[in-house]
Amino acid sequence: MDMLWSGWGDPAAATPLPDAVTGLLRDLLGVKPRTTGPVPLDRIDVPATPLDAGTLAALRAAVGDDPAHVRTDAESRVRHTRGKSTPDLLRIRDGEVDDLPAAVVLPGGHDEVLAVLTVCAVHGIAAVPFGGGTSVVGGLAPARSGPFVALDLRRMDTLLAVDPVSRTATLQAGLRAPHAEDLLAAHGFTLGHFPQSYEWATIGGFAATRSSGQASAGYGRFDEMVLGLTLATPQGTVVTGRAPRSAAGPDLRQLLLGSEGAFGVITSVTVRVRPVPATRIYEGWRFPDFRQGAEALRRVAQDGPRPTVLRLSDETETFVGLAQPDAIGSAAPADAAGCLAVVGFEGTDDDTAHRRAVTTALLREAGGIPAGEEPGRRWAHGRYHAPYLRDALLDAGAFVETLETAAFWSRLPDLYAGVRDALTAALTEAGTPPLVMCHISHVYENGASLYFTVVSAQGDAPLAHWTRAKHAANDAILAAGGTITHHHGVGADHRDWYVREAGDLAVDALRAVKGRLDPAGVLNPGVLLPTD
Repeated sequence: MDMLWSGWGDPAAATPLPDAVTGLLRDLLGVKPRTTGPVPLDRIDVPATPLDAGTLAALRAAVGDDPAHVRTDAESRVRHTRGKSTPDLLRIRDGEVDDLPAAVVLPGGHDEVLAVLTVCAVHGIAAVPFGGGTSVVGGLAPARSGPFVALDLRRMDTLLAVDPVSRTATLQAGLRAPHAEDLLAAHGFTLGHFPQSYEWATIGGFAATRSSGQASAGYGRFDEMVLGLTLATPQGTVVTGRAPRSAAGPDLRQLLLGSEGAFGVITSVTVRVRPVPATRIYEGWRFPDFRQGAEALRRVAQDGPRPTVLRLSDETETFVGLAQPDAIGSAAPADAAGCLAVVGFEGTDDDTAHRRAVTTALLREAGGIPAGEEPGRRWAHGRYHAPYLRDALLDAGAFVETLETAAFWSRLPDLYAGVRDALTAALTEAGTPPLVMCHISHVYENGASLYFTVVSAQGDAPLAHWTRAKHAANDAILAAGGTITHHHGVGADHRDWYVREAGDLAVDALRAVKGRLDPAGVLNPGVLLPTD
């Protein structure tokens, strides 16, 4: 099943905004209902593919000469245009397809990916790996004037191996996360990686962007799970991961993880897996304010043992109800002031009971008030619903977008204030004063992430207004000592700030790597690294 081309996910799962939310948008932010909907897909003006017959024949030969494996029809190409950021959706809803792929190519395995990349290098065609299409940072729109192909990995959806003794599994890159979990569960294991994009994202996408799931406190980030990977490049194959750890030079896994298709196409990964948990418990806690709640999370992260899920919404996000997306618009409980934290535990009965008891004591000492299991259950039930809510808000005339960052604990307060102030000032100056919400959703011994959600009226020029606000927020992130991205990736949207964060010498070193693996410059040009 393909994702909705003009929005997120399965159209059958979409729900309209409650009247209470529509009224709040009107009264608080001046949101005016849209008078038109998305341009129908069959009315988008899609030009014929610019690829000549010889190039198409070479691509078809690379993937088995099945016509279904090289697609140039309008619908396939529109469905592979850009990703799922709000600017991406606003542009596609208006029928704008300036960066349409020339073809969609579906390889069936590593060797076919190699063959496709060879064709692309010979013919000067850029190649953009496409998994679930969930990028929100411009990772699927290369900066190149010539044609490019979307390399859709959906046929590469196999569990290649399971080693129950070592507790590892090897998965092909095109495997969607829910299918991967089903295949692993048949062997008694779970990956434990559940980002908000879980229902649609792929294993290869997780690796290429250093994804982080909602249960990262317990299971770790995806890059921490990867023990080895196989990379296809125009120059050949790179294989990493002979052992769980090694002192044999720099860790090439870490060089390739997060490379976003700029160095090659990840075709499979070997990951560590865990037994399917016997117990899952999620509960809510309340804190008087974000500062005190963040301090409580720091204590838990540092003194441990950590829960599986540990997240905290600020006062605004708690009031609006975004901490529990499926509850937005319902009446808030009388004690809903302050900030809501969600704490979750997964594992064996004994381990879960022990970690829960220690965490409960730490949270009480830090001023937390238990709110029972209902907030935790509601969060777990609605954990993948927020992107659908974004679509409904766009339909209602609101602009909504997210951004994220991370920093050491000592820098977190200034980072939080700096990004909020930058977003508020830029959008207020544009005539669309925003509602800015934030939560902590990934914690470490030494720091944490901040995830911001911004809602405003769309106004007359929403893309221009957001570009200015996003740039201001990016500047504020670097000024406060944060990283430009914690888990969304660099893409094209964060590229220039990534260069500032990493420094010219480091970026030149990465360019040298790309030059060796991709001398023709056909791999996702302009994503991660500048093209000039």
